Amino acid sequence: MRTSLRALAVCAATTLLCSIPVLAQADQPAAGHCQDVSFPVPQGTVAGTLCLPDGPTDAVMILMSGSNYNHVYWDFPYQPETYNFRQAMNRAGYATLVADRLGNGDSSKPPALTLTAQTTADALHVMVQAMRHGLVGNAPFTKVVTAGHSLTSSTSMMEALGNHDVDGIILTGYSHTLSVPDVLGVISTYHPAIEEPEFVGRGYDSSYLVARAGTRAANFYGVGYDPQVVALDEATKEAFSLTEYPDGLLTTLPGESSLLNIPVLLVDGGRDRLACGPGFGICTDSATLQAAENPYFTPAAKLRTFVLPDSGHAINLAPNTGDYRAVVIDWMKSVTG
Repeated sequence: MRTSLRALAVCAATTLLCSIPVLAQADQPAAGHCQDVSFPVPQGTVAGTLCLPDGPTDAVMILMSGSNYNHVYWDFPYQPETYNFRQAMNRAGYATLVADRLGNGDSSKPPALTLTAQTTADALHVMVQAMRHGLVGNAPFTKVVTAGHSLTSSTSMMEALGNHDVDGIILTGYSHTLSVPDVLGVISTYHPAIEEPEFVGRGYDSSYLVARAGTRAANFYGVGYDPQVVALDEATKEAFSLTEYPDGLLTTLPGESSLLNIPVLLVDGGRDRLACGPGFGICTDSATLQAAENPYFTPAAKLRTFVLPDSGHAINLAPNTGDYRAVVIDWMKSVTG
């Protein structure tokens, strides 16, 4: 597994509770094992980890986290049997590629103001093509699904619309009924990342932002969350640039989603203050979310929705997140079978 600059923070928190991509190590991916990989892109290098299931598979899921998060969101080390999405997908028989966006995690840190949602979508396209053509020492995947969280739900949609090279997309923490006051409330918690010691000397310029300490619980977790999860999430929080938001938010307006002609799974938490609109109205249950989102998609998208009760915006970190993963696995069978 990749060793990141956040490793010490992870340990501290748990104690308290398209060129051909190059492989980062000499040995090749083996079934049931993970391999660090990197993908050269115009603004630097995107870092990722490719994990294969124990048995053969021709399907891979590319997982990228949204703003405020990095690869830890999908590959959570605390109580992995409960919270680790990546491991659950590998056990279900799917390969996974967990990647950091440009500007966070182990990926390159270009000037913050050069980052947009489109640059993330372009980098995602490089990864999709790499999966289809085969990494060094690894067979090509014939089925590629992208999964995003919040901002990267938008970039997954942008990649699919711009390139038509994926077999399905999973949108989480996303809807066409954002709560603007709550979104602005989250933005109000941001401050320059370099004002916090752990971000100093890691390549971030003064325009990279991060949520102020202690503000994430009110915005991301819903009810019934584990305090140890919150501690680890705080320790591994991520920097980002506000310039990633404007073009990404355009996908939440009517229009773009209606052009999707591949299967779409849309998942929100029942207590998601950001994606569920005023009073969580559209996230009362899965049927209500389906009715609210159906007008924005065509039948070609075969839209399926799911609401995870009591979860906030960070559905991977909800105590009952296993129910959501079961829905994902069932949906994946319909896409890759």
